Amino acid sequence: MTDTTADARIPLTVLGAGAMGTALVRAWLAAGHPVTVWNRTPARAEALAAQGATVAGSAAEAVSANRLVIACLLDDASVGAALDGADLTGRDLVNLTTGTPAEGRARAVWATERGARFLGGGIMAVPPMIGSPESGGHVLYSGSADLFEEHRETLAVPAGTRFVGTDPGFAALHDVALLSAMYGMFAGMAHAFALIGPEDVDPRDFAPLLVSWLGAMSGSAHQAAEHLASGDYGKGVVSNLAMQVAGSATLLRTAEEQQVSTELLTPYLALMERRLAEGHGEEDTTGVVELLNLRRAATDRP
Repeated sequence: MTDTTADARIPLTVLGAGAMGTALVRAWLAAGHPVTVWNRTPARAEALAAQGATVAGSAAEAVSANRLVIACLLDDASVGAALDGADLTGRDLVNLTTGTPAEGRARAVWATERGARFLGGGIMAVPPMIGSPESGGHVLYSGSADLFEEHRETLAVPAGTRFVGTDPGFAALHDVALLSAMYGMFAGMAHAFALIGPEDVDPRDFAPLLVSWLGAMSGSAHQAAEHLASGDYGKGVVSNLAMQVAGSATLLRTAEEQQVSTELLTPYLALMERRLAEGHGEEDTTGVVELLNLRRAATDRP
């Protein structure tokens, strides 16, 4: 956790004492910050009182206690419901509730209309990672740059911080984009484990190979980013799309032999085949992003 001086240990309010909210409160308390906490189910908030938190009887009371207000609730609707009737004038509202980019932007307007500064956040961590710098957990922030700079040290106590832009929806956008990539990886791992499942292969022996290979391949994100930024999908290609589509038949035949469903694999392979059919065989696979962009496809229609 970030070491703070006595003068820097500003008081703050946390709305929400679920697993993540509780972890955040404990981290700030451990660093010496006075914390006022509110939760819709009072028993969860009361459990933090023994650790030094002040429990408020209502969300409005909790908001009135401190200038810096952290919301970590179930969803965006929960944020609106909790803050309905609270006086946000002069408050700095940091919303760490998981939501969509559109919800983040709308909530920023809503907060500004009520006299508050707003910062959206996306927590890239699970509760056990909070308060442990070595865990690699961090929080993405977007919205008021002034709010972020003023409270940077306090916000850095539970986890690392990264400001991703003044658009209040960008934190949620980055959060969901990263989570989407994670689930794609999980899908690939599930398919891989299913392939070896019928054989005399210990998954514990296979896992290190899987981790090493995925780690090596994850670096291709840098080349993909360069291709997307330049629009040149053929620069520095090592294994082109035509070659990869041809090789994908082996993946499907192996799945058939192992009696494993290809439902986690075929959507991506179908996009590769479609991109190849459009004449992009000498590129790498980054071009499938073009096929996923529905807004661009709509503007390309005659």
